[in-house]
Amino acid sequence: MRHARDTDLPLTVDRTASTGLGEQLVRQIRELVARGVLRPGDPLPSSRALAARLGISRGTVTAAWDVLAGEGYLVADRGATRITPHLEMRRDTGPVARAVATTAEAHRARLSGPEPGGDAAASPRVGQHSAPTSPRTGMPVARIPAPTTSPAPPSPRTARRSAARPEVIDLRPGKSTITSLDTPAWRGAWRDAASGVATGRTLRTDLRDHLADYLRLNRGIVRSPEDILVTAGVRDGLQLALRVLGLARGRRLRVAVENPGYPALRRVVRALGHIALPVGVDEHGLVPEQLPSGRWGGAGRWDVAPAPDAIVLTPGHQYPLGGTMPVTRRMELLAWAREHGALVLEDDYDSELRHSAQPLPALGALDTARDTVVTLGSFAKVLGSSVGVGHLVAPDSLLPDLERTRAELGSPVSLIAQEALARFMDSGEFQRHTARMRRSFRRRRLLLSDVLGDLPHVSVLPMAGGAHAVLAVPDEDAAIERARRRGVLVGALAEYWTGQGRAGGERGGAAASSTEAEAEVDRKLGERGGVVLGLTALDRDVERGARVLREVLGEP
Repeated sequence: MRHARDTDLPLTVDRTASTGLGEQLVRQIRELVARGVLRPGDPLPSSRALAARLGISRGTVTAAWDVLAGEGYLVADRGATRITPHLEMRRDTGPVARAVATTAEAHRARLSGPEPGGDAAASPRVGQHSAPTSPRTGMPVARIPAPTTSPAPPSPRTARRSAARPEVIDLRPGKSTITSLDTPAWRGAWRDAASGVATGRTLRTDLRDHLADYLRLNRGIVRSPEDILVTAGVRDGLQLALRVLGLARGRRLRVAVENPGYPALRRVVRALGHIALPVGVDEHGLVPEQLPSGRWGGAGRWDVAPAPDAIVLTPGHQYPLGGTMPVTRRMELLAWAREHGALVLEDDYDSELRHSAQPLPALGALDTARDTVVTLGSFAKVLGSSVGVGHLVAPDSLLPDLERTRAELGSPVSLIAQEALARFMDSGEFQRHTARMRRSFRRRRLLLSDVLGDLPHVSVLPMAGGAHAVLAVPDEDAAIERARRRGVLVGALAEYWTGQGRAGGERGGAAASSTEAEAEVDRKLGERGGVVLGLTALDRDVERGARVLREVLGEP
């Protein structure tokens, strides 16, 4: 099985800490190896890519890699730096392949100095007496050109039709086709999958093996392939989990949902006959203190509403406002859920698309007891919704019932689709395609900021990643209608609030007490509405749509 080097390991740096930045990386890699997140043979990110993501110099990263190589954790082979393939850990001495202590100490001394000013060449070199080979050698950086297309000139008939009816640019989230996926590797994966299933020549490892590696390396969730359920996407996984939980509790469930939040998830809750309880969000996502708990709620009131049975949220990238839930709040939420016997359903819908800031591990990675969090994921943002493949990781106590229910209902994902995605991931093309998509979304978000950023009374909400953008505008309805008349379709932010939107939406349970959280959202939006734009459209369409919006939003 091949691995791509462009993995989003949960590595962070703290510039305020007394420990050097390089030593912080060394300690985190050791801990990831000890926890089993990193395993023998796993690749590490390239020094260049990791340095760019963390905002540190490349020299700091390579110095940390040298220390770990000296200690026996890392080895450079086949143009990549990997965890030592035959690494074995001992409690007394650490890795068996540990180098001489003086060599490791010589490397470690490099990490104790101040952070270089971003110039990799300014960092001191390892002395010639160093035993391990530097990971810098033999590490070519692949140059992947951005996909370009040269459209053929329109025919006279097409030109006449275009002149009579302007082309519509659809920038609504989830509406555009991901054309960059049309590659020989993608087509070949499906062709080989169809042939392999028909003749019995399938891969030796199935999709769940690749999903286990993906969750471990990119989301910090360490589970065996047998613990993972293949789903048709987040909504399929959500309805499966709620169905099993509802049968276990023998009644309608009370399910807390983010407000604003993804409308399709609320619809799944209601379609199953359960009660959706809107809970306010702020710039960091869902606010745990707004959850009803059947106890004194503060501020002169008594909260008598029973606690929710489940909580559906998007902690990695709150949809649609884009906030990321910090670790402290995540731990607070997990403690609340355990205290009240609630199941936390984490929609990890676009975690692979972070292009700024430091990634956080999934909420499921913090659930070390494996008793509270269901992690739902899909690849709709990078492969398109038409592929219809996702995954589900559940608490140990819930897993047998989930597997039994899935077996009774049947899998909605064909074996050919699973085999095709497994082949795409096995070749490394999935990781390379994801990296291209991440760069594309970042480029399109910057394009929006460049075109619209200087407009008065308009702002592009900051986000650390994802496949959509939100514009705060003075008059939401007028902006959408004017853009539609000019041939540009965008989404309305009001659609993401429950009921009738922010001003007069459904109120009940915790929603009635979420005034502080909603006030923060109002401050973020300037007490205005907003429009939501998808970033999966072609660059030229995003640019043309942005320029139309600039003209529309600049009108009196």
